[in-house]
Amino acid sequence: MATYIVMLGPPGVGKGTQAKILAEKTGLVHVSSGDLFRENIKKQTELGQLAQSFMNKGELVPDDVTIAMVRERLSRQDCQAGAILDGFPRTPAQADALKQMLAEFGGDVDYVPFISADDEVLVARLSGRWTCRANGHVFHTAFNPPQQPGICDLDGSELYQRDDDKAETVARRIQVYMQQTAPLIKYYREAGKLVEIDGAQPIEEVTAALVKALEE
Repeated sequence: MATYIVMLGPPGVGKGTQAKILAEKTGLVHVSSGDLFRENIKKQTELGQLAQSFMNKGELVPDDVTIAMVRERLSRQDCQAGAILDGFPRTPAQADALKQMLAEFGGDVDYVPFISADDEVLVARLSGRWTCRANGHVFHTAFNPPQQPGICDLDGSELYQRDDDKAETVARRIQVYMQQTAPLIKYYREAGKLVEIDGAQPIEEVTAALVKALEE
């Protein structure tokens, strides 16, 4: 029986990192919707070209295109045992479509870890990032500070903060994520699939909580 896990969590909570670690521990494939889009666009597949046409117009890619990409990925040989989905579904409508799709594969979503942390923790994690102008080396004021403030250790160029990494932008991204994902969290909570995980803990402890919940 295949196992399907849907990872949920706001920006900065380490959802992608945990999905990769969980993939290594379980042998399931980590399917990131972002990577899937990039792969299809890079290879100029029919679905990639279709997605690109909407993105070029500044429009959201329609659900049926995204779902078709996910279906194609999950039908590959390496996903026969299941997959860890990261970035999809984003809405209850997509979750319904996923449920139908997995039923055709003889499975269902087994488990939905929702990794969360207080906004202040997430903003501190994300807004600490500084990037060097010359080569894009990334430093973090808390986790990987440069030896000399404002200067890249590797090439001596100036460090600057990308707009995406500024505290007010980060806070807005988290707020938007929580507003958009609230209906999906409710959907999986009501289905009895949601498992809440404290994402403020160190990486290893988050992983341990995820593995424990999966075993239960």
